[in-house]
Amino acid sequence: MRRNEIKNVTTESKKEGLFTRVKKRLIPAVSGAVMACSLMSTQVFAADTSAVTAPLDNLKTLVIAIIGAVGVIILAKNVMEFAQAYQQQDSSTMNSALKGIVAGVMMAGISSVLTILGF
Repeated sequence: MRRNEIKNVTTESKKEGLFTRVKKRLIPAVSGAVMACSLMSTQVFAADTSAVTAPLDNLKTLVIAIIGAVGVIILAKNVMEFAQAYQQQDSSTMNSALKGIVAGVMMAGISSVLTILGF
């Protein structure tokens, strides 16, 4: 009986020793991490953002212009293709050309649509 009591006491003391060792190491580490995060923050005074956003606006305008130009080219190509298909009475090519015409109109009008949406 005495031996089991000694065994239980040593097991409990080992658990308490482990807890205190973890506590002694964990609390300073967490406190140091919190302190480091709080000291690394800085204030940013950004009154005028146009220096950053101006190149992005120029890029957006360029991409929209390229899409519009490609749309006009696709539209012209598919209108000619539709005219040839109509002359030859080829219904499958007419359907394909009509789909291309719709796609070309959408691409050519993308700038107006984006302006209406506020982009």
